[in-house]
Amino acid sequence: MKTVRTPDDRFEDLPDYNFEPHYAKVDGLRMHYLDEGPQDGETVLLLHGEPSWCYLYRHMIPPLTEAGLRVVAPDLIGFGRSDKPVSKSEYSYAGHVDWTREFIELLDLSGITLFCQDWGSLIGLRLAAENERRFARIALGNGGLPTGDQSMPNAFMKWRAFALHSPYFPIGKIVQKGTTTNLRDEVVAAYDAPVPSRKFKAGARMFPALVPIRPDDPASEANRNAWAALGRWEKPFLTAFSDRDPITRGGDRVWQKHVPGARGQKHVTIEGAGHFLQEDKGEELAKILVEFIETDRASRSGPTTRDS
Repeated sequence: MKTVRTPDDRFEDLPDYNFEPHYAKVDGLRMHYLDEGPQDGETVLLLHGEPSWCYLYRHMIPPLTEAGLRVVAPDLIGFGRSDKPVSKSEYSYAGHVDWTREFIELLDLSGITLFCQDWGSLIGLRLAAENERRFARIALGNGGLPTGDQSMPNAFMKWRAFALHSPYFPIGKIVQKGTTTNLRDEVVAAYDAPVPSRKFKAGARMFPALVPIRPDDPASEANRNAWAALGRWEKPFLTAFSDRDPITRGGDRVWQKHVPGARGQKHVTIEGAGHFLQEDKGEELAKILVEFIETDRASRSGPTTRDS
């Protein structure tokens, strides 16, 4: 497998990003991740999507660690500081799930609170459904788990064709189009930092094509099984979707009905945020996650009595 690795100097002096890099080996590939906060704190796993990288979570990490949580935020293979196979054929849905599962096992993460968005959801929900013992809670934002049995929005099909065929694929500007915030030039450049040339973009270009859009897609059966497992998921499950994402808006309702652990949760619609709600409303989203975790802790600890 031919791979490329983004030079370290591309990640120097990025705005609001002062985190130490960490690396793990998965299937012979170097996978980058952030690991912030107390090592003995409850683990929050933040999974990014397409075509971003863990830079997307820079505003969420400080409020989470200040709450005493350990935050692990990997760059998926093909993104950020992680190794990038050059050939599109090296990427598959199953491969991404396997790479990320191996990462979780290498770090031996347990008691995980998962937050996932976009392709982070397609991977993260599968992992939680298939490895429930490692996960304590799920928070889902602007994402889902398509099986190919449903019709996809026209906006997604246009995006899929663009990613596969457009000769022009500007990562930073694509993120900008998915936000309601007018990003500073240096922030747009930070999203471009991992991809100095076309050969670094194979993973980002392939992700939309890997979404199941037909019932006979190679990933459809595994995703159907994950849906069934999540239909039995009794652990806390929270939705935090934004109100200005044309692709996923309204997709939270099916999860609220389908997942037993979603009943009684304080589901949130984040106003004024686009597809990349972490960029638009990161600090607000972090506070929602902290409350979600603390509420669950309190419910499990049971009522307390005070001496009179």
